[in-house]
Amino acid sequence: MTEQNKKRIAVIGAGPAGLTGAYLLAKAGHEVTVFEKDAKYVGGISRTETYKGYHFDIGGHRFFSKSKEVEDFWTEILGDEMLERPRSSRIYYNHKFFSYPLVASEALFKLGVIKSALCVLSYMKAKAFPVKNPANFEDWVTNNFGKRLFNIFFKTYTEKVWGISCKEISADWAAQRIKGLSMSSAIKNALFKPKVTSDKDKVIKTLIDTFRYPKLGPGMMWEACVKKIEQLGGKLVMGKAVNDIYQKDNSSWSVKLGDDIIGGFDHIISSAPMRELVPHIHPQVPQNALDAASKLGYRDFITVVLILKDQQRFSDNWIYIHDASVKVGRVQNFKSWSPYMVPDETMACYGLEYFCFEGDGMWDSADEHLIELGKTEIEQIGLANATDIVDGYVVRQKKAYPVYDQNYKAHVQSIREALKNYKGLHLTGRNGMHKYNNQDHSMMTAMLAARNIIAGKELYDLWQVNEDAEYHEAGERGEESTGRKMPEKVKKVGG
Repeated sequence: MTEQNKKRIAVIGAGPAGLTGAYLLAKAGHEVTVFEKDAKYVGGISRTETYKGYHFDIGGHRFFSKSKEVEDFWTEILGDEMLERPRSSRIYYNHKFFSYPLVASEALFKLGVIKSALCVLSYMKAKAFPVKNPANFEDWVTNNFGKRLFNIFFKTYTEKVWGISCKEISADWAAQRIKGLSMSSAIKNALFKPKVTSDKDKVIKTLIDTFRYPKLGPGMMWEACVKKIEQLGGKLVMGKAVNDIYQKDNSSWSVKLGDDIIGGFDHIISSAPMRELVPHIHPQVPQNALDAASKLGYRDFITVVLILKDQQRFSDNWIYIHDASVKVGRVQNFKSWSPYMVPDETMACYGLEYFCFEGDGMWDSADEHLIELGKTEIEQIGLANATDIVDGYVVRQKKAYPVYDQNYKAHVQSIREALKNYKGLHLTGRNGMHKYNNQDHSMMTAMLAARNIIAGKELYDLWQVNEDAEYHEAGERGEESTGRKMPEKVKKVGG
């Protein structure tokens, strides 16, 4: 590549999106600088924290994608350091464990004859008298599963995660995240055992029951990616938050770090939270976009790590806790993600996830209090004895989830319209686009941003990624060679 064709790119955030874009651009010969405000870890929410030799996955990350391009990227970065792991998740409700994703025939059986019959009647009622034009999560789920199943399997956990009523969560989020589960087919399967019509049916089931995983947690992937970026001449600036970004004459960009301004960038790729980025763009965006950004919400969470004697109480990757009597929302078993994450084979390591808002009572609780709460609740739900727990550790994660309230879509649209006037600014990733993307979707947005930058024009619309993808990883790994919901090229008016 000639110096004339080489572009300078600033990447804000060293999470999956930022580092994916940085690596691909550096590999293509461009000059890349990544700015990460964390002084120690890369990977964002996909980082791996450590304590006394134990490794913790912040939120749980299955490395599975229907995009061959994403799967190939993971292989290129980490290769043989990826393990093949069994996938297992369950729901804890009413002192029983239910498969997740829900196997409705099993759920109806475990609920008992009377409660199951009432669930079926509730479903039939919802189908006969649905809520017209459902605008919120509760109405959408009730229309599709009935009020009783909504209350059992959706309401408690969902409200723990988001901290707001299901009536305040948008219906389109439900439609995106709960695709593929049919109550009518579940009832049919419960009454009539489905036939396996081909070997392919068996193969697909096997494939979705496994996933790949870095030996020492997801952060291992992104630490290796950083090394490759640096080998290609890219730079990583740690412990420096980007305070402001400036565009001059609708072309070159500068970033401000404290009192220092670094300029001369042709493009900026940002995975910074949209609410934080928009007010710090110069020239300033219109007031309606500023107002929209200020109204975007985020949900934070805390992982209470418990190190204990391994009594092999459960082997799931994680269990969702649908029990209003405890505050914990999900329990991870780090040893089930990878045995290498637990240095002593006689020990186990669990992560109890508590969803909260930064600055509330839970967030501000002392670590000692949170560890005691975790000990009490893990024993209450029967997954461990408090006397077996020998140590604890607390991890806080800001802005883990963009909140999908009923107005978020209009706010994001206002911001998108405003940013069309800022050539060379590319929003990527979960928080950068305020979209509840999985890790592979976040990576795909960065891959497409890199393609657009390399081509020197907008070939792909990043906002189409994950528009209609199913939440559960159904289908074969890498089965779509162009990606899970690969956007079409942008259609230009008049040619």
